[in-house]
Amino acid sequence: MRLTPGWQLAVSLSFLGFTVVSAETIQVLGTKVITAPEESYSGWPTVMRRANGELWTVWSGGRDAHVCPMGQVRAISSRDDGATWTYPRVLLDTAMDDRDAGALVTAKGTLLITTFTSLAWEERGLLEKQTPERQVRWKGVRDRLSPEERKAALGEWVIRSTDGGTSWSPIIATIVNSPHGPTQLKDGRLLYVGKELWTKEHRIGAAESKDDGLTWTWLSEISGRPGDDVARGYHELHAIETDDGRIVVQIRHEGKFDPNWTLQTESADGGKTWTIPRPITFGIPSQLLKLRDGRLLMTYGHRRKPFGNQARMSTDQGRTWSEPMIISGDGAAGDLGYPSTVELADGTLLTVWYENMKDLGKAVLRQAKWKISK
Repeated sequence: MRLTPGWQLAVSLSFLGFTVVSAETIQVLGTKVITAPEESYSGWPTVMRRANGELWTVWSGGRDAHVCPMGQVRAISSRDDGATWTYPRVLLDTAMDDRDAGALVTAKGTLLITTFTSLAWEERGLLEKQTPERQVRWKGVRDRLSPEERKAALGEWVIRSTDGGTSWSPIIATIVNSPHGPTQLKDGRLLYVGKELWTKEHRIGAAESKDDGLTWTWLSEISGRPGDDVARGYHELHAIETDDGRIVVQIRHEGKFDPNWTLQTESADGGKTWTIPRPITFGIPSQLLKLRDGRLLMTYGHRRKPFGNQARMSTDQGRTWSEPMIISGDGAAGDLGYPSTVELADGTLLTVWYENMKDLGKAVLRQAKWKISK
């Protein structure tokens, strides 16, 4: 286990029209790889914490590469705050590439795992670029379904468990997708902000569930800034409800202006209408977490030097954010990120992300335990 020195940042500045203030100290207590050595390319994880303290990390595993025809939703769990993890189990394995696994424990204790199916490898013509051995394997995966069946199997999905993860439901359509899944609102609804992946419009917006994730309906569309191409440039949203009743949503932006930035929009009416997005920070995509003391935390991948993962804190319900705090900064390149964070019983934070590590020659899941204080 490698110990990382704390990072002290104490700066106040005016940036892009809003004030950013920080007087925070972050101390990384340790980092480690948490996927089994025999696991192949692992990507896009989410960690959740149950009421009994048990942690679950879910991700897309069983892969050959970042884009390929195979991909399974896999999971590991921990009952000792991430000191040890169980051997991976497969929660979902459709005939398609099952990607980005999101996770939520609902107020009723139900476990929700989100994912989506993809044909990106086929659309990009990647089969012919593989080794002969890999081509045989990829064709075998492809030919489990006809071309028509493959297109019909595209979608955004959730699976549910009401028995603590022992058994899981069939897939349920969710209308939108985003890497880290939906959020629980105080009024009992589940709100899933994300993107329509397989429609012509490719809208971003909110779907809601009033029955603990069994069914989903469209609630509202989120508009982009003037001049932005939402269909091409807005992706991978995540939402959190603040103590003052607002909903804060952050968006991955890949447009002409400020690419690889996180934008933020807010709703004061339960997700029916949204403010015009504004830029928050370089780094994508972001996951939002409300700490027990009401502060908001955003964690996000940083795909330029220092390659790794960073965090910002808000003490005013998401209206302003602190200077960045480095959780990890030792990445070899930009194939990393999608950090997800939970707060442990003692106030320590645990973040899980994926990273293509140069010394291992593959993408794995890494974990950091850290703490933050004034």
